[in-house]
Amino acid sequence: MEFSLSEQQRTVQDLARQFAQQQVAPLARRMDEEGRMPRELIQRMGETGLLGGPLPQEFGGSAWDHVSLALAYEELGRVDSSVRGLMTVHTSLVAQSLLHWGTEEQKRGYLPRLARGEIIGCYALTEPNAGSDAAGLETLAREESDGYALHGEKIWTTNGMIADLALVFATRDPSARHGGICAFLVEGGSPGLTRERMPGKELGHRAADHARLRFDGCRVPASSLLGAPGEGFRVALSALDHGRLGVAAGALGVAQACLEACVEFASSRRQFGKRIGDFQMIQASLADMAADVEAARLLVYRAAWLKDQGQQATRETSIAKLFATEAAARAANEAVLIHGGRGYSNEYPVERYYRDIKGLQIYEGTSHIQRIVIARDLIGREGG
Repeated sequence: MEFSLSEQQRTVQDLARQFAQQQVAPLARRMDEEGRMPRELIQRMGETGLLGGPLPQEFGGSAWDHVSLALAYEELGRVDSSVRGLMTVHTSLVAQSLLHWGTEEQKRGYLPRLARGEIIGCYALTEPNAGSDAAGLETLAREESDGYALHGEKIWTTNGMIADLALVFATRDPSARHGGICAFLVEGGSPGLTRERMPGKELGHRAADHARLRFDGCRVPASSLLGAPGEGFRVALSALDHGRLGVAAGALGVAQACLEACVEFASSRRQFGKRIGDFQMIQASLADMAADVEAARLLVYRAAWLKDQGQQATRETSIAKLFATEAAARAANEAVLIHGGRGYSNEYPVERYYRDIKGLQIYEGTSHIQRIVIARDLIGREGG
């Protein structure tokens, strides 16, 4: 593995860092307080080239490799997890799934518009009774003469209220488990589709758009199938593999932001006549945080690099997500503690990092699920 970044990768890193610092950072606190993300910010992401980065040029992208995409997610994650989350869902879960599984007509019809931010994508998998057990979803796809009618409900759909295109998973036969699942491209204005914001107030990612989608005989043509009938579970898993790398890189960004905030605070805050950074307990916390950040970075970049080599990287991606999110949770916890009373309010961004990181431990498979994925890859399934 080459540890230095290529010229293209550094260009992407600089692009994402500049956008995050100049366009996102001034809005981050207000977006969190108001619980919304300006559509014009999303449009600027499209104009800048962030939303379509990994897509081929023929579909409006810049043909980024996986390391470049991870760098972009890291830079956005350093500033705001809601913005990074929007991009991961839109770009990794939806656009990259379309690129891999879509027909030529589907790709040409949707990908250029997704790349420009002209339309926004969402990924509708989670249901009230199907989360980690994705094969147990209950949304039905009833075959009709000219397509399918969808019946069911999805929850915690990021971008769900603003999305123009939903990647929806439904089953033709619940008893078939994995084998019955199909993936559908459902346009936002489809009759029979209604949506509403999730009730309550989120712990973190408050500027993100989390919706409940209801399908009441929502009719979709046969041409809306993504992949073949019954391949939906494979589509979902491949999408989650992309999304987990985005979450891991975003968590790395959060951990890096916590470290930078703590170094700055420990260098300027004085107590008992000296900088708090001169106290050994604070130094120990900073050292542990720095070690965690560097380890997480190597794991995230390695998983991305393996993907760029065309190698299977499911286990490595799960390891990266598990370690990076857990490391960022430790960093955020220490950051609030080091900042003391200042860290307990949103005057300082570490309060937001502390809330946001819990979502990253859950999205695209909880830390518990990542441990299962890793362990099963290590020892296999009995009789499998």
